[in-house]
Amino acid sequence: MTAPVALEAASWPRRMLALAVDWFACTLILIFFVGSDVWLDGDWTNFVVLGIFVVESALLTATVGGSFGQVATRLRVVRANGDPRPVDLLPAFGRQLLVGLVIPPLVFRPDGRGLHDMATGTVCVTLQTALGRTAPVR
Repeated sequence: MTAPVALEAASWPRRMLALAVDWFACTLILIFFVGSDVWLDGDWTNFVVLGIFVVESALLTATVGGSFGQVATRLRVVRANGDPRPVDLLPAFGRQLLVGLVIPPLVFRPDGRGLHDMATGTVCVTLQTALGRTAPVR
């Protein structure tokens, strides 16, 4: 039996772009439901956006392999052990809760996996890596 191949984590700039896309989309969702006036006047709105982000990204990670921003930037969250099944819902929620704490993603190994990935047995990779391709995906 062969050992699983170590997956190369996606670059930090690409992951930060995905996070920015997610935050923008979650902000738009909140504005849609409460209106721009309430959003601008509320001191609580960033916490609600964070809650929307955790739920949105966890549900999409467990179903399509990544948050809205990750899918839009061609990233995927996969199991680090090489198992091709999608990440289960509970580890996806745990991962996103840790991302919401901010510190775990900032503490990472040389291979690019943050504490949130190590704690949940996941890794954020490019779509090309997730599909196991060596040629560029068009």
